[in-house]
Amino acid sequence: MARFTRGPVTINHLAGTFAALLALFAILTAAGAAGARPSAATGQAGGEFLPRTALADVGRGTLVFDTGDAEMLRIAPEVATDVHIIVSGLVARTRVSQTFRNPGDDWVEGVYVFPLPETAAVDRLRVRVGERVIEGRIKERDEARRVYETAKREGRKAGLIESERPNTFTTSIANIGPGEEIAVDIEYQEVLRYDQGRFRLRFPMVVGPRYIPGAIETVSIGPGGWALGNARVPDAARITAPVAHPDFGKRNPLRLRVDLNPGFALAELASTYHPVAASETGDGRYAISLRQGEVPADRDFELVWTPETGTAPAAGLFVESKGEHDYVLVMVVPPAAAPDDDAARALPREVIFVVDTSGSMAGGSIEQAKAALILAIEHLAPGDRFNVIEFNSRTSALFRRARVADAGARARAIRYVAGLDANGGTEMAPALERALSGRAPNGYLRQVIFLTDGSVGNEAELFEIIHERLGDARLFTVGIGSAPNSYFMRQAAEEGRGSFTHIGEVGEVGARMAELFEKIEQPVLTDLRLAWPDGVAAELSTDALPDLYAGEPVVFTARLRRAAGSARLDGRFRDSPWSVDLPLAGGAASPGIGKLWARDRIDDLMARLHRGGDAAEVRSQVVALGLEHHLVTEYTSLVAIDATPSRPADAPLMGRDVPLNLPHGWDYDKVFGEEAHPPMPLQRDAALAAPAALKMAVSEATLYALADDVQIGGAGLALPQTATHWQLKIAAGATLTLLGLVALALARRRRAV
Repeated sequence: MARFTRGPVTINHLAGTFAALLALFAILTAAGAAGARPSAATGQAGGEFLPRTALADVGRGTLVFDTGDAEMLRIAPEVATDVHIIVSGLVARTRVSQTFRNPGDDWVEGVYVFPLPETAAVDRLRVRVGERVIEGRIKERDEARRVYETAKREGRKAGLIESERPNTFTTSIANIGPGEEIAVDIEYQEVLRYDQGRFRLRFPMVVGPRYIPGAIETVSIGPGGWALGNARVPDAARITAPVAHPDFGKRNPLRLRVDLNPGFALAELASTYHPVAASETGDGRYAISLRQGEVPADRDFELVWTPETGTAPAAGLFVESKGEHDYVLVMVVPPAAAPDDDAARALPREVIFVVDTSGSMAGGSIEQAKAALILAIEHLAPGDRFNVIEFNSRTSALFRRARVADAGARARAIRYVAGLDANGGTEMAPALERALSGRAPNGYLRQVIFLTDGSVGNEAELFEIIHERLGDARLFTVGIGSAPNSYFMRQAAEEGRGSFTHIGEVGEVGARMAELFEKIEQPVLTDLRLAWPDGVAAELSTDALPDLYAGEPVVFTARLRRAAGSARLDGRFRDSPWSVDLPLAGGAASPGIGKLWARDRIDDLMARLHRGGDAAEVRSQVVALGLEHHLVTEYTSLVAIDATPSRPADAPLMGRDVPLNLPHGWDYDKVFGEEAHPPMPLQRDAALAAPAALKMAVSEATLYALADDVQIGGAGLALPQTATHWQLKIAAGATLTLLGLVALALARRRRAV
């Protein structure tokens, strides 16, 4: 790792710069000369060796400085996933089984970054080696990592599950022997989403490449990551796993089955993005599996079911008793608005549309976003005001300020949107600041509609912007593409007092945008508050209940000393008072409600950090909840350790990072640059060859994912975010600098003579 800092320029600095430029010139020239795309022979999974002399075949535009004695590199361990989901009413219990196979002759550590639903309460880890089963235990994150590293050094089998974001996790498995298979079982619980009269079960399959904004401060390759940590995203290396180039074919096969017990008769059961085989097994239960048997893990799975007319739930209560506490999960469906109820449209709106046109949106995503945005513009009423903001590496707006949505302005906006293209980085903060900076004229309702895949790593920074600048506006997020960052999309909508809509393919645009229009025009329930029965000590999972929109139910969890009597939920439905009594006794028994309450409470505590909460206090409470309820959180991890060493003491352990698929429909060249080869998974512990001042590995893919002006030691190393023949350009610059230094030295020598 090399760290670059500002400082005065001295002769030593010039000498170091001279030597560095010589090394950089030689390396870049070699990299630029050997820039062919990787062949299938070197890119296939299965443990093929790669000569270190063929590093250019691993990735054009990747700078790897190698001083190691080893002559060969090898592809990472293979991974396959089996998913089993059991749905009962509102609650789903999921087991994710990941099988790691070491195809080579070395002892290796496998590292795999994978997604789970952002609301998942992850509570179990088991590592299976043959007939042996090693059960995971919850510990504070730093302690879990120390225990894991100790076991790794001692040659013992070890597994570690860490949370990088609520929807992004890392599995580390130590001491996988030559040709050996190790299975890792992860289990979690979640509450299903009920919206617009339909239940939705979503299982994410891949973590899309994350854009890391900011200047380079530390150059390193972290465990699994291709990006560089900085002050804005210090953990960038932990959320940017290697991505396999599509030329290598799809990997990480996944099998999935669902046992569904909805609790009522169904009018419709459908899989949105994957063909499935479904059969009724009796007693109103269904068995669902992927029709293809297995699919590559490259896009989210979604199962949707609709109750028959008259059987849709109006309310639901689930209870779990644990020790001295009762935990309750409550869902209440508010009344539907009358079809001719246009009370919400009494006020005109000022709508600011923000559309992501970065490289990750290329392909199907930008087409979905454009179609959705054009529909939204056409839906504006003549008295509304609007503007369109687009962002990638830079932010621009159609109008200087919001304009009245007359026919001419709408037509101009539609032409503007139709001409949008996807390229560059995802500098979301300036666009968000601009969208939230204005205020609507008196008598207007201000709404911001944000269309993006959310593929950023600086979520916390963006949540702070929303909290500080929202004012009286409402923020509605529209997740675009096959694998959106649902954690960011959902949390941004909650911070913005709006709602989250997902569009996974162009065919969904009309239906999902119609649902969104209904929401933004019909805020149904506001000013919600709960009153508990006398004598009942209750703790709600959240400090405040949100406003609700058309089709959304009230869902909350609570912890009580005893569930007795009835709570009262009050609010305003349109402009009229509304209330409902909620009996707390007699609910259906459901194991795991306590974990769901703890997960909800943890999410609420973590959200306080974006609102100026005390970090030490939040950490203390989250750790206590994680340990009490055996949950993986940002501050607690699951670790499983075998008691008996398996790796011989004289056998070295090599690090391997498991590459991910590019999400379905994404354009690799638009994300990593048209001339960028994939950041292939090399040995993380491979030495890097160069002068000490240049011991670093930087890929063009990384630099492409950063700000326009990458800062190294205060000197602007300007690498454009779109792909160029950058090796030759830097080499040419290094040559000219070298010649200039030589000329300067000769001139000084003549003056001295």
